[in-house]
Amino acid sequence: MQLVFRKALLADIPDLVSMLSDDELGALREDSSRPLNQKYLQAFSEIDSDANNELTVVESDDEVVGMLQLTFIPYLTYIGSWRCLVEGVRVHSDHRGQGLGAKFLQWAIERARERDCGIVQLTSDKKRPSALRFYESLGFEATHEGFKLRL
Repeated sequence: MQLVFRKALLADIPDLVSMLSDDELGALREDSSRPLNQKYLQAFSEIDSDANNELTVVESDDEVVGMLQLTFIPYLTYIGSWRCLVEGVRVHSDHRGQGLGAKFLQWAIERARERDCGIVQLTSDKKRPSALRFYESLGFEATHEGFKLRL
C-alpha cells in the first residue's frame, strides 16, 4: 500500500468532516449535513494560516483515507521545550485494521521530531477503549488525568 502524507486542502474538508462524524461519538458532535457547515471552512482557514498548526491527510490510491491535526506548542516547562499535540485522528472506516493508523502516527511523531518537539501528546475519549489500547501499543502512556470544561 503506497501512502502519501500531505497538507489538507480546502477541497478535502467535506471528506474530513465525514470521517470525523463516522463513529458513535463523532455522530453526536459533528454536522455532516450538506451544504457543509461554514464553521468547518472557517476553522480550516484558521488552521491553514497558522504556522504552528498542520492539518494533514494520508492518501492511498489517490483517495483520502485518514486525517489528523498537529499543533506545535511552545512551553516554558521542560527548559522551554516544544510539544506536539495530536488531535482529530481518524482513519476511514473502509481502511481500518490495516496498520494505516500506526503508520500515520509514526509519521506524526517524526514530524514532531523535525519541529524539535520534546513531547508528543494526545487525548482520547475514555469511551474508545480500542483507541486507548492502540495509542498504548505505540508507546504512549496515560501519565496524567485530563480535564475539560465545555463552554
